[in-house]
Amino acid sequence: MTRKEFAMSTSWTSMAFVSAAVMVSSAHMIGQAPASRSLHEHAIVMDAHVDTTQRLIFDPRFDLGARHDDGNVDIPRMREGGLDAVFFSIWVPGEVTGPIALRRAFDQIDAVREVVRTHTKDLVLATTAADVRRAARERRIAVLMGVEGGHMIDDDIRQLRNFAALGVRYMTLTHFKNNNWADSSTDTPVHNGLTVFGKDVIREMNRLGMMIDVSHVADKTFDDVIELTSAPVVASHSSSRAIANHPRNMTDDMMRALAKNGGVIMINYHAAFLSEEFRVASEKRNGDVASALAEMSAKCGGNEACSTMESERRDRQAMTAGQLPKVGWEKILEHIDHAVRVAGADHVGLGSDFDGATMPFGMEDVSKLPAITDALVKKGYSNRDIEKILGGNMLRVMEAVEKATDRLAASK
Repeated sequence: MTRKEFAMSTSWTSMAFVSAAVMVSSAHMIGQAPASRSLHEHAIVMDAHVDTTQRLIFDPRFDLGARHDDGNVDIPRMREGGLDAVFFSIWVPGEVTGPIALRRAFDQIDAVREVVRTHTKDLVLATTAADVRRAARERRIAVLMGVEGGHMIDDDIRQLRNFAALGVRYMTLTHFKNNNWADSSTDTPVHNGLTVFGKDVIREMNRLGMMIDVSHVADKTFDDVIELTSAPVVASHSSSRAIANHPRNMTDDMMRALAKNGGVIMINYHAAFLSEEFRVASEKRNGDVASALAEMSAKCGGNEACSTMESERRDRQAMTAGQLPKVGWEKILEHIDHAVRVAGADHVGLGSDFDGATMPFGMEDVSKLPAITDALVKKGYSNRDIEKILGGNMLRVMEAVEKATDRLAASK
Protein backbone atom coordinates (compact mmCIF):
# COMPACT_ATOMS: atom_id res chain seq x y z
CA MET A 1 0.00 0.00 0.00
CA THR A 2 1.38 3.41 -0.95
CA ARG A 3 1.33 6.33 1.46
CA LYS A 4 -1.42 8.01 -0.61
CA GLU A 5 -3.54 4.84 -0.47
CA PHE A 6 -3.04 4.73 3.28
CA ALA A 7 -4.33 8.28 3.59
CA MET A 8 -7.43 7.46 1.56
CA SER A 9 -8.32 4.27 3.40
CA THR A 10 -7.63 5.08 7.05
CA SER A 11 -8.16 7.82 9.61
CA TRP A 12 -5.15 9.43 11.24
CA THR A 13 -7.08 9.94 14.45
CA SER A 14 -8.17 6.32 14.75
CA MET A 15 -5.04 4.61 13.38
CA ALA A 16 -2.27 6.15 15.45
CA PHE A 17 -0.22 2.96 15.75
CA VAL A 18 -0.27 2.22 12.02
CA SER A 19 0.37 5.90 11.28
CA ALA A 20 3.49 5.80 13.43
CA ALA A 21 4.75 2.79 11.51
CA VAL A 22 4.20 4.54 8.21
CA MET A 23 5.98 7.62 9.52
CA VAL A 24 9.01 5.48 10.29
CA SER A 25 8.93 4.17 6.72
CA SER A 26 8.53 7.70 5.37
CA ALA A 27 11.40 8.95 7.50
CA HIS A 28 13.63 6.27 6.04
CA MET A 29 12.77 7.44 2.51
CA ILE A 30 12.92 11.19 3.00
CA GLY A 31 15.45 11.62 5.76
CA GLN A 32 13.71 11.95 9.11
CA ALA A 33 10.94 14.26 7.87
CA PRO A 34 8.92 15.95 10.62
CA ALA A 35 5.38 14.77 11.34
CA SER A 36 3.93 17.66 9.34
CA ARG A 37 5.88 16.63 6.26
CA SER A 38 4.68 13.06 6.63
CA LEU A 39 1.11 14.30 6.95
CA HIS A 40 1.56 16.48 3.88
CA GLU A 41 2.79 13.47 1.90
CA HIS A 42 -0.12 11.31 3.02
CA ALA A 43 -2.79 13.90 2.21
CA ILE A 44 -4.15 14.50 -1.27
CA VAL A 45 -3.06 18.11 -1.80
CA MET A 46 -5.16 20.07 -4.30
CA ASP A 47 -4.92 23.59 -5.71
CA ALA A 48 -8.19 24.84 -7.18
CA HIS A 49 -6.74 27.57 -9.37
CA VAL A 50 -3.46 28.28 -11.19
CA ASP A 51 -2.95 30.50 -14.25
CA THR A 52 0.00 28.56 -15.64
CA THR A 53 -2.06 27.90 -18.78
CA GLN A 54 -1.09 31.37 -20.01
CA ARG A 55 2.56 30.32 -20.06
CA LEU A 56 1.64 27.27 -22.14
CA ILE A 57 0.01 29.60 -24.69
CA PHE A 58 2.23 32.68 -24.75
CA ASP A 59 5.73 31.39 -23.95
CA PRO A 60 7.02 28.92 -26.56
CA ARG A 61 10.15 28.34 -24.47
CA PHE A 62 8.19 27.25 -21.40
CA ASP A 63 8.37 23.54 -20.64
CA LEU A 64 6.19 22.49 -17.71
CA GLY A 65 8.45 19.50 -17.21
CA ALA A 66 11.56 21.62 -16.54
CA ARG A 67 12.38 23.55 -13.39
CA HIS A 68 12.25 27.30 -13.94
CA ASP A 69 13.67 30.26 -12.06
CA ASP A 70 10.64 32.41 -12.85
CA GLY A 71 6.92 31.87 -12.40
CA ASN A 72 5.33 29.74 -9.71
CA VAL A 73 4.51 26.34 -11.20
CA ASP A 74 6.30 23.52 -13.00
CA ILE A 75 6.40 19.76 -12.52
CA PRO A 76 9.66 19.63 -10.51
CA ARG A 77 8.36 22.23 -8.08
CA MET A 78 4.93 20.58 -7.92
CA ARG A 79 6.70 17.36 -6.95
CA GLU A 80 8.82 19.19 -4.37
CA GLY A 81 5.73 20.83 -2.90
CA GLY A 82 3.77 17.58 -2.74
CA LEU A 83 0.96 18.84 -4.99
CA ASP A 84 -1.28 15.98 -6.12
CA ALA A 85 -4.00 17.73 -8.13
CA VAL A 86 -4.33 21.13 -9.77
CA PHE A 87 -6.98 23.02 -11.71
CA PHE A 88 -5.48 24.84 -14.69
CA SER A 89 -7.45 28.01 -15.38
CA ILE A 90 -8.85 28.61 -18.85
CA TRP A 91 -8.91 32.41 -18.85
CA VAL A 92 -9.54 35.14 -21.40
CA PRO A 93 -9.84 38.79 -20.22
CA GLY A 94 -13.42 39.99 -19.86
CA GLU A 95 -13.04 42.63 -22.56
CA VAL A 96 -12.31 39.85 -25.08
CA THR A 97 -15.71 38.48 -26.03
CA GLY A 98 -17.59 36.68 -28.79
CA PRO A 99 -16.08 34.05 -31.11
CA ILE A 100 -12.53 35.28 -30.36
CA ALA A 101 -12.91 34.53 -26.65
CA LEU A 102 -14.43 31.15 -27.44
CA ARG A 103 -11.57 30.26 -29.78
CA ARG A 104 -8.96 31.32 -27.25
CA ALA A 105 -10.66 29.20 -24.60
CA PHE A 106 -10.57 26.14 -26.85
CA ASP A 107 -6.90 26.83 -27.62
CA GLN A 108 -6.13 26.81 -23.90
CA ILE A 109 -8.08 23.61 -23.28
CA ASP A 110 -6.12 21.99 -26.10
CA ALA A 111 -2.84 23.26 -24.61
CA VAL A 112 -3.63 21.71 -21.22
CA ARG A 113 -4.62 18.42 -22.79
CA GLU A 114 -1.43 18.45 -24.88
CA VAL A 115 0.84 19.10 -21.89
CA VAL A 116 -0.74 16.09 -20.19
CA ARG A 117 -0.24 13.98 -23.32
CA THR A 118 3.43 14.90 -23.55
CA HIS A 119 4.16 14.39 -19.83
CA THR A 120 2.32 11.14 -19.12
CA LYS A 121 4.94 9.96 -16.64
CA ASP A 122 4.04 12.81 -14.29
CA LEU A 123 0.56 14.01 -15.32
CA VAL A 124 -2.87 12.54 -15.96
CA LEU A 125 -6.07 14.30 -17.03
CA ALA A 126 -8.76 14.04 -14.36
CA THR A 127 -12.46 14.83 -14.54
CA THR A 128 -13.80 13.12 -11.40
CA ALA A 129 -12.86 12.71 -7.77
CA ALA A 130 -12.16 9.04 -8.51
CA ASP A 131 -9.68 10.12 -11.18
CA VAL A 132 -7.84 12.28 -8.64
CA ARG A 133 -7.64 9.44 -6.14
CA ARG A 134 -6.43 7.07 -8.84
CA ALA A 135 -3.74 9.54 -9.89
CA ALA A 136 -2.54 9.75 -6.28
CA ARG A 137 -2.23 5.97 -6.13
CA GLU A 138 -0.21 6.06 -9.36
CA ARG A 139 1.98 8.86 -7.99
CA ARG A 140 1.00 11.12 -10.86
CA ILE A 141 -0.34 14.68 -10.66
CA ALA A 142 -4.01 15.01 -11.57
CA VAL A 143 -4.62 17.87 -14.01
CA LEU A 144 -8.10 19.39 -14.07
CA MET A 145 -9.53 22.45 -15.80
CA GLY A 146 -11.77 25.35 -14.85
CA VAL A 147 -13.05 28.08 -17.17
CA GLU A 148 -12.55 31.49 -15.52
CA GLY A 149 -15.25 33.74 -16.92
CA GLY A 150 -18.68 32.88 -18.27
CA HIS A 151 -18.25 35.34 -21.15
CA MET A 152 -16.27 32.58 -22.88
CA ILE A 153 -19.41 30.56 -23.68
CA ASP A 154 -20.43 33.44 -26.00
CA ASP A 155 -24.00 33.44 -24.61
CA ASP A 156 -24.48 29.97 -26.12
CA ILE A 157 -25.32 27.24 -23.64
CA ARG A 158 -24.20 24.61 -26.15
CA GLN A 159 -20.63 25.82 -25.65
CA LEU A 160 -20.97 25.01 -21.97
CA ARG A 161 -21.68 21.42 -23.01
CA ASN A 162 -18.65 21.46 -25.28
CA PHE A 163 -16.44 22.64 -22.42
CA ALA A 164 -17.78 19.87 -20.20
CA ALA A 165 -17.19 17.26 -22.90
CA LEU A 166 -13.55 18.37 -23.17
CA GLY A 167 -12.99 17.90 -19.45
CA VAL A 168 -13.74 21.30 -17.88
CA ARG A 169 -15.07 20.72 -14.37
CA TYR A 170 -15.93 24.17 -13.12
CA MET A 171 -16.77 27.57 -14.55
CA THR A 172 -16.22 30.88 -12.77
CA LEU A 173 -19.39 32.75 -13.71
CA THR A 174 -17.69 36.13 -14.25
CA HIS A 175 -14.22 37.64 -14.27
CA PHE A 176 -13.42 41.30 -13.53
CA LYS A 177 -16.21 42.54 -15.81
CA ASN A 178 -19.91 41.79 -15.98
CA ASN A 179 -20.95 39.54 -18.83
CA ASN A 180 -24.33 39.55 -20.58
CA TRP A 181 -25.96 37.38 -17.94
CA ALA A 182 -24.18 37.85 -14.59
CA ASP A 183 -22.77 40.71 -12.51
CA SER A 184 -19.12 40.75 -11.40
CA SER A 185 -17.82 41.85 -8.01
CA THR A 186 -15.50 44.40 -9.66
CA ASP A 187 -17.90 46.07 -12.10
CA THR A 188 -20.99 48.28 -11.79
CA PRO A 189 -24.04 45.98 -11.47
CA VAL A 190 -26.35 45.94 -14.48
CA HIS A 191 -28.36 42.72 -14.03
CA ASN A 192 -29.08 42.67 -10.29
CA GLY A 193 -27.33 39.32 -10.10
CA LEU A 194 -28.25 36.67 -12.67
CA THR A 195 -30.45 37.18 -15.72
CA VAL A 196 -32.98 34.58 -16.87
CA PHE A 197 -30.30 33.12 -19.16
CA GLY A 198 -27.82 33.18 -16.27
CA LYS A 199 -30.19 31.05 -14.22
CA ASP A 200 -30.43 28.63 -17.15
CA VAL A 201 -26.63 28.40 -17.08
CA ILE A 202 -26.74 27.39 -13.40
CA ARG A 203 -29.32 24.67 -14.09
CA GLU A 204 -27.31 23.36 -17.03
CA MET A 205 -24.11 23.27 -14.99
CA ASN A 206 -25.93 21.25 -12.35
CA ARG A 207 -27.15 18.87 -15.04
CA LEU A 208 -23.69 18.54 -16.60
CA GLY A 209 -21.88 17.98 -13.31
CA MET A 210 -19.82 21.16 -13.65
CA MET A 211 -19.05 22.91 -10.40
CA ILE A 212 -20.31 26.47 -10.16
CA ASP A 213 -17.49 28.81 -9.15
CA VAL A 214 -18.55 31.98 -7.32
CA SER A 215 -15.13 33.64 -7.13
CA HIS A 216 -15.31 37.02 -8.92
CA VAL A 217 -19.12 37.27 -8.80
CA ALA A 218 -21.11 40.16 -7.31
CA ASP A 219 -22.73 39.53 -3.94
CA LYS A 220 -26.22 39.47 -5.51
CA THR A 221 -25.02 37.00 -8.15
CA PHE A 222 -23.74 34.82 -5.31
CA ASP A 223 -27.13 35.01 -3.56
CA ASP A 224 -28.93 34.02 -6.76
CA VAL A 225 -26.63 31.02 -7.25
CA ILE A 226 -27.08 29.78 -3.69
CA GLU A 227 -30.87 30.05 -4.00
CA LEU A 228 -30.99 28.20 -7.31
CA THR A 229 -28.30 25.51 -7.36
CA SER A 230 -29.07 21.89 -6.58
CA ALA A 231 -25.40 21.07 -5.88
CA PRO A 232 -22.60 22.49 -3.70
CA VAL A 233 -20.63 25.39 -5.17
CA VAL A 234 -17.00 26.47 -4.87
CA ALA A 235 -15.14 29.74 -4.57
CA SER A 236 -12.04 28.54 -6.38
CA HIS A 237 -9.73 31.40 -5.38
CA SER A 238 -11.19 33.84 -2.84
CA SER A 239 -10.18 35.00 0.62
CA SER A 240 -11.86 36.78 3.55
CA ARG A 241 -13.31 40.27 3.13
CA ALA A 242 -13.27 40.75 6.92
CA ILE A 243 -9.45 40.75 6.74
CA ALA A 244 -8.82 42.33 3.32
CA ASN A 245 -11.76 44.46 2.22
CA HIS A 246 -11.67 43.66 -1.48
CA PRO A 247 -14.95 42.84 -3.27
CA ARG A 248 -13.25 39.75 -4.74
CA ASN A 249 -13.17 38.31 -1.22
CA MET A 250 -16.11 36.74 0.58
CA THR A 251 -18.01 38.23 3.51
CA ASP A 252 -18.63 36.14 6.60
CA ASP A 253 -22.30 35.84 5.64
CA MET A 254 -21.31 34.53 2.22
CA MET A 255 -19.00 31.96 3.81
CA ARG A 256 -21.79 30.81 6.12
CA ALA A 257 -24.15 30.47 3.17
CA LEU A 258 -21.48 28.55 1.26
CA ALA A 259 -21.08 26.19 4.20
CA LYS A 260 -24.84 25.64 4.44
CA ASN A 261 -24.81 24.84 0.73
CA GLY A 262 -22.07 22.25 1.35
CA GLY A 263 -19.51 24.16 -0.69
CA VAL A 264 -15.93 25.24 -0.08
CA ILE A 265 -13.93 28.50 -0.15
CA MET A 266 -10.43 28.04 -1.54
CA ILE A 267 -8.09 30.64 -0.05
CA ASN A 268 -6.35 32.92 -2.60
CA TYR A 269 -2.69 33.87 -2.02
CA HIS A 270 -2.68 37.20 -3.92
CA ALA A 271 -1.16 39.90 -1.72
CA ALA A 272 -4.00 42.37 -2.32
CA PHE A 273 -6.57 39.78 -1.26
CA LEU A 274 -4.57 38.79 1.83
CA SER A 275 -3.52 42.17 3.26
CA GLU A 276 -5.73 45.23 3.64
CA GLU A 277 -2.66 47.40 4.12
CA PHE A 278 -1.18 46.15 0.85
CA ARG A 279 -4.50 46.47 -0.98
CA VAL A 280 -4.95 50.12 -0.03
CA ALA A 281 -1.34 51.06 -0.82
CA SER A 282 -1.32 49.11 -4.09
CA GLU A 283 -4.52 50.73 -5.33
CA LYS A 284 -3.12 54.17 -4.57
CA ARG A 285 0.05 53.29 -6.48
CA ASN A 286 -1.24 51.14 -9.37
CA GLY A 287 -5.03 51.43 -9.42
CA ASP A 288 -7.39 48.59 -8.58
CA VAL A 289 -6.50 45.01 -9.49
CA ALA A 290 -8.55 44.98 -12.69
CA SER A 291 -7.18 48.31 -13.93
CA ALA A 292 -3.58 47.41 -13.06
CA LEU A 293 -3.84 44.10 -14.92
CA ALA A 294 -5.42 45.76 -17.97
CA GLU A 295 -2.64 48.36 -18.04
CA MET A 296 0.05 45.70 -17.85
CA SER A 297 -1.70 43.63 -20.54
CA ALA A 298 -1.58 46.63 -22.86
CA LYS A 299 2.14 47.10 -22.14
CA CYS A 300 2.73 43.41 -22.90
CA GLY A 301 0.81 43.57 -26.17
CA GLY A 302 -1.89 41.19 -25.00
CA ASN A 303 0.60 38.54 -23.85
CA GLU A 304 -1.24 37.50 -20.68
CA ALA A 305 1.65 35.45 -19.31
CA CYS A 306 3.81 38.57 -19.57
CA SER A 307 1.16 40.79 -17.95
CA THR A 308 0.67 38.63 -14.87
CA MET A 309 4.34 37.84 -14.35
CA GLU A 310 5.41 41.45 -14.87
CA SER A 311 2.73 42.60 -12.43
CA GLU A 312 4.10 40.26 -9.80
CA ARG A 313 7.70 41.31 -10.50
CA ARG A 314 6.76 44.98 -10.16
CA ASP A 315 4.90 44.43 -6.89
CA ARG A 316 7.65 42.31 -5.35
CA GLN A 317 10.26 44.90 -6.25
CA ALA A 318 8.09 47.57 -4.64
CA MET A 319 7.66 45.47 -1.48
CA THR A 320 11.42 44.81 -1.30
CA ALA A 321 12.15 48.52 -1.72
CA GLY A 322 9.62 49.50 0.95
CA GLN A 323 7.36 51.23 -1.60
CA LEU A 324 4.56 48.79 -0.79
CA PRO A 325 3.88 47.00 2.52
CA LYS A 326 5.59 43.64 2.64
CA VAL A 327 3.19 40.69 2.80
CA GLY A 328 4.37 37.39 4.29
CA TRP A 329 2.93 33.97 3.56
CA GLU A 330 1.62 33.77 7.12
CA LYS A 331 -1.33 35.91 5.98
CA ILE A 332 -2.62 32.81 4.17
CA LEU A 333 -2.92 31.13 7.56
CA GLU A 334 -4.81 34.12 8.95
CA HIS A 335 -7.40 33.73 6.20
CA ILE A 336 -7.61 29.97 6.69
CA ASP A 337 -8.12 30.44 10.43
CA HIS A 338 -10.86 33.00 9.87
CA ALA A 339 -12.67 30.90 7.26
CA VAL A 340 -12.53 27.85 9.54
CA ARG A 341 -13.98 29.85 12.43
CA VAL A 342 -16.80 31.17 10.26
CA ALA A 343 -17.60 28.30 7.89
CA GLY A 344 -16.01 25.31 9.58
CA ALA A 345 -13.07 23.09 8.66
CA ASP A 346 -15.27 21.13 6.23
CA HIS A 347 -15.59 24.15 3.95
CA VAL A 348 -12.08 25.57 3.47
CA GLY A 349 -9.39 24.73 0.90
CA LEU A 350 -6.55 26.17 -1.19
CA GLY A 351 -6.79 28.12 -4.46
CA SER A 352 -3.43 29.82 -4.86
CA ASP A 353 -3.79 31.90 -8.05
CA PHE A 354 -0.18 30.89 -8.84
CA ASP A 355 1.17 32.41 -12.07
CA GLY A 356 -1.69 34.91 -12.02
CA ALA A 357 -1.08 37.09 -8.97
CA THR A 358 1.48 38.60 -6.59
CA MET A 359 2.57 35.91 -4.15
CA PRO A 360 3.48 36.78 -0.56
CA PHE A 361 7.06 36.37 0.60
CA GLY A 362 7.70 32.79 1.64
CA MET A 363 5.15 31.39 -0.84
CA GLU A 364 7.07 32.23 -4.00
CA ASP A 365 6.06 29.03 -5.76
CA VAL A 366 4.32 25.69 -5.40
CA SER A 367 7.36 24.08 -3.75
CA LYS A 368 6.56 26.08 -0.60
CA LEU A 369 3.20 24.37 0.07
CA PRO A 370 4.47 22.15 2.92
CA ALA A 371 4.87 25.31 5.01
CA ILE A 372 1.09 25.58 5.18
CA THR A 373 0.74 22.06 6.53
CA ASP A 374 3.52 22.67 9.06
CA ALA A 375 1.85 25.86 10.27
CA LEU A 376 -1.55 24.17 10.61
CA VAL A 377 0.04 21.39 12.69
CA LYS A 378 1.73 23.96 14.93
CA LYS A 379 -1.58 25.80 15.34
CA GLY A 380 -3.15 22.62 16.72
CA TYR A 381 -5.36 21.64 13.80
CA SER A 382 -6.21 17.94 13.81
CA ASN A 383 -4.67 15.74 11.13
CA ARG A 384 -8.16 15.03 9.83
CA ASP A 385 -9.01 18.72 9.42
CA ILE A 386 -5.65 19.44 7.80
CA GLU A 387 -6.27 16.70 5.23
CA LYS A 388 -9.67 18.27 4.48
CA ILE A 389 -8.20 21.74 3.99
CA LEU A 390 -5.34 20.48 1.81
CA GLY A 391 -7.69 18.77 -0.63
CA GLY A 392 -10.28 16.55 1.01
CA ASN A 393 -12.98 19.21 1.01
CA MET A 394 -12.62 19.83 -2.73
CA LEU A 395 -12.81 16.09 -3.39
CA ARG A 396 -15.98 15.92 -1.29
CA VAL A 397 -17.59 18.72 -3.30
CA MET A 398 -16.61 17.06 -6.57
CA GLU A 399 -18.24 13.84 -5.42
CA ALA A 400 -21.36 15.69 -4.24
CA VAL A 401 -21.71 17.45 -7.60
CA GLU A 402 -21.35 14.14 -9.41
CA LYS A 403 -24.07 12.58 -7.23
CA ALA A 404 -26.36 15.59 -7.73
CA THR A 405 -26.03 15.14 -11.50
CA ASP A 406 -26.95 11.47 -11.18
CA ARG A 407 -30.03 12.41 -9.11
CA LEU A 408 -31.13 14.93 -11.71
CA ALA A 409 -30.74 12.35 -14.46
CA ALA A 410 -32.69 9.75 -12.48
CA SER A 411 -35.55 12.17 -11.87
CA LYS A 412 -36.18 12.76 -15.58
